[in-house]
Amino acid sequence: MERPHSFFIAGNEFAAPPLAAGLYVVATPIGNLKDITVRALETLAAADLILCEDTRHSATLLDHYGIRTARKSLHEHNERARIGEVVAAIGEGRAVAQISDAGTPLLSDPGFPLVRGVREAGLPVFALPGPSALLAALAIAGLPTDAFGFFGFLPAKAGARANAIAALKGRTDTLVFYESPRRVADTLAAMAEILGERPAAVALELTKRFERVETGSLAELAARFADGETKGEAVILVGGGAGLVVEEADWQAALAEALAGQPLRAAVDEISSRYGLKRKEVYDAALALKAEE
Repeated sequence: MERPHSFFIAGNEFAAPPLAAGLYVVATPIGNLKDITVRALETLAAADLILCEDTRHSATLLDHYGIRTARKSLHEHNERARIGEVVAAIGEGRAVAQISDAGTPLLSDPGFPLVRGVREAGLPVFALPGPSALLAALAIAGLPTDAFGFFGFLPAKAGARANAIAALKGRTDTLVFYESPRRVADTLAAMAEILGERPAAVALELTKRFERVETGSLAELAARFADGETKGEAVILVGGGAGLVVEEADWQAALAEALAGQPLRAAVDEISSRYGLKRKEVYDAALALKAEE
């Protein structure tokens, strides 16, 4: 017997209309299960297969709405192996939905290789927008939203993390990061030391019962979080810098040093990012230095 393509809201059953073949990238709640769109429920119920970052985790959401669609895992260790299978299924006329554990897939979550593979096969990919910790935090942090950069998770090791933060020092837009609860204190301390006196915010447990947003300077937040581990993944937001006044002699010396130890392209990327310079300007300078050798 064919399974019913339906879902339930507050005990009431709703039919899910059929879907065209394709890959459906579906945003799911980041905490509160009510933060899901009707279109997302219809899609998850009508799909032939749901790809989940963790099928056990996603069962909480799917079972809550009575969705009985078949599920398979899609995570960082198997996503490339799944591409051929998914492309074949869509080519045969099936609808495949992709979800992550929470929020919008591909934002610090698996899925990019799959979306690219389906696109390269000439098959349709549909976006079902919805919850995102990135956008939710940005909307309530009280920091500028006209320009921002999202950098996902910083490196776990202290040295690499410090280098990554230092590379962003010259940016004037709002900086947004995800962070593990185990590293929030260390990350804030490193940011305060490297980025200086900037306004910042830490958003925790977004849309959940104990949601909170802590604001203040980086130094204030570093002191506030120094005592222990937080609960749940955090979103850290940092106000942009005023812009650096960089002496040409300084960055050209740094460029020469970078060129001595790495390929031209990598050296140009490093220096343009570190000093907030236009890549073409640094590239032209690198070519001139190479010509002098």
